[in-house]
Amino acid sequence: MATKNKNLSDYDKATVPNAKDLRFGIVVSEWNSNITEGLYKGAEETLLDCGAQSSNIVRWNVPGSFELTFGCKKMLQQKNVDAVIAIGSVIQGETKHFDFVCDATAQGIKDLNVLHDIPVIFCVLTDNNMQQAIDRSGGKYGNKGSEAAIAAIKMAVLGK
Repeated sequence: MATKNKNLSDYDKATVPNAKDLRFGIVVSEWNSNITEGLYKGAEETLLDCGAQSSNIVRWNVPGSFELTFGCKKMLQQKNVDAVIAIGSVIQGETKHFDFVCDATAQGIKDLNVLHDIPVIFCVLTDNNMQQAIDRSGGKYGNKGSEAAIAAIKMAVLGK
């Protein structure tokens, strides 16, 4: 397990650029909202901790992880942002639906990064069960949202 003995919320603030002049879009899936709200909270708190102004953080909701690509695309087109974070949670079920949603979402976010000059950060948990998602959205392994926020800051600076 990649996150074993690693807290996703740990970061060295000295190695993170100041985000005070950066604008961020965050697109959040409403599906598995008990998980995605935790991820959003981790991302928002980390951005603020690193200097971002709350007025420079724009949040949009979409129904599910599959819809993140479209939401992020519209965020890139309509808002003046330096980076976008796509937040979602897909949990393995009894059918292949999990595989199709995970693959389409990952490929869609990748395509946005290839087509646009503004980074889109993949913060979509693809877990085998609810406990794994809880552990990575503010639980015992910290918060993947925090990790995504650090990536967004670093990539936004790289993109400037």
